[in-house]
Amino acid sequence: MPPTGSQDRPDFPFYDNRPIGLSGPQWLLVLAGVALAFWLLVAPWTRPAPAWGMWIPALLFCTVPLAAMAVVAGRHWTALFHRLRGRDLLLMVGIAALNLVITLLIGLLMNGLDHGSANPAFKSIAEADTATRVMAFAAMVPQLLGEELLTILPLLALLWWLHTRMKLRKRTAVVLAWLLSAIPFALAHLPTYQWDLVQCLAIIGSARLVLSLAYLFSRNLWVSTGAHVLNDWTLFGISLMLGSLPH
Repeated sequence: MPPTGSQDRPDFPFYDNRPIGLSGPQWLLVLAGVALAFWLLVAPWTRPAPAWGMWIPALLFCTVPLAAMAVVAGRHWTALFHRLRGRDLLLMVGIAALNLVITLLIGLLMNGLDHGSANPAFKSIAEADTATRVMAFAAMVPQLLGEELLTILPLLALLWWLHTRMKLRKRTAVVLAWLLSAIPFALAHLPTYQWDLVQCLAIIGSARLVLSLAYLFSRNLWVSTGAHVLNDWTLFGISLMLGSLPH
């Protein structure tokens, strides 16, 4: 059960007028910013041919939603982030490790059911030179922050709607927001995995639920982003090492 409160960490922001309240139209503007950011990520014209071009969509992916938050919340947009503590670093590592295990187990099951297309990014990085690989790993940081915003901002919007408008108990609202916010993240990966709906909902959706726990436990986007970065760096690093082994 996702946690809903603790005396040693901040509460979820914006859903109950703290640090400020957001209205329905303001949340819609934030979600529009999230949608625009995803479109800019996948639009081919935002990625010039040189290797450094990968930074443009990655940076747009995270800055556009944050800009939308700044428009509606002013300086309070920073409530999404908090200073990292030692326990936050441990949480990053723990969530990343848990997600790797769960992803592996579900992936093995799906392979037996003829589901489990490979991410083409693995092949692209494997065929790249060393400089491009380093740049690709570095560019994952802003892109994965964008992926966290793609999930956590809708989660907070759902929490606001379910708790404030639908009058659900906070714990119920948190659980529903946690579950529902994983769906758009999973669907956003459909083009990557050859439009395999089962794979995206089962594997990517499950991974998203685990990664979201980092935010639910910490209320800190730095923590969930860190867990996501560690997870993806590990997956791509293992893929590169296995690919370099003699056959």
